[in-house]
Amino acid sequence: MSMDRRHFIGGTLALGAAACIPPDQSPIGRLETELRLIEGKSGGTLGAALYNTASGMTVGINRNRRFGHCSSFKLSLAAMVLAYDASGRADASRMVAWSEADLMPVSPFTRERLADGASLRELARATQITSDNAAANVLLRDFGGPAALTQFWRDIGDNVSRLDRTEPALNNVPVTEFRDTTTPEAMALTVAKLVYGNVLPEAAREELKGWMIATETGLKRVRAGLPKGWVAGDKTGTSLDGAGGNAIYVDIGFAEGPKDAPPITFATYFIAREAHDDMDEGALATLAEVGRVIKEFAEPEKGLPLVGKLY
Repeated sequence: MSMDRRHFIGGTLALGAAACIPPDQSPIGRLETELRLIEGKSGGTLGAALYNTASGMTVGINRNRRFGHCSSFKLSLAAMVLAYDASGRADASRMVAWSEADLMPVSPFTRERLADGASLRELARATQITSDNAAANVLLRDFGGPAALTQFWRDIGDNVSRLDRTEPALNNVPVTEFRDTTTPEAMALTVAKLVYGNVLPEAAREELKGWMIATETGLKRVRAGLPKGWVAGDKTGTSLDGAGGNAIYVDIGFAEGPKDAPPITFATYFIAREAHDDMDEGALATLAEVGRVIKEFAEPEKGLPLVGKLY
């Protein structure tokens, strides 16, 4: 038998053996398979990381791939205001003003308060709950620009997330872009630190959670797939043509189920294969499907191993 033929037969046998390898039937493997099936039928790219705050385990797909924040950075910006106020680095009750030139689309609060101004805390609440773009830019300018938020992430141990531009330029994040990006895994852990860790004192954590629960922009995304009775809060982001001409939909937040179920934090990113003229129901449904996986991930009978909290 010739050497080439032996190599051909050996390679064929190896491929055949690989085809017979059963899929990962571990709890983590099954959940990741479910996420891949969701991505497969979505017609786009799904990035997701789910963090179990009790076990310290993370499950996800494309979880170390970079995705644009879009408006989801505003959760961390609001948290930064509360953190700096709690530590004495800033006074959240301090009033600030802005001009009409600062206003832009999706600026309901800042447009209403143009004549009177607002406190830093009021701007933080508005940028989280209403995704007020001008409020976010005013806060960034007051605290030292996008680099200040990047430094906040570094200070709490997030060495991946970064912000480089302000609204609306930060929404232009093609696949090869490094600016204004994070990864699902990094952001799921950052959300855990903000909501359940020691970045904020208890009162500020509860305030931030209240803002996230009151945010209605995510009601058709991950939260739509959670069981009735769960408590959840989030921050969304959307750019209908920002990922190199493709639409991107973002949803990050937390989900709390029954008392015996651990809180789960999540960071989800969906890139469609085309631009959208308006919110696409299929894209929203893809993120809602992740909510079903969150429920399974939180079930204690799944027997997921304890590895210790990472925040």
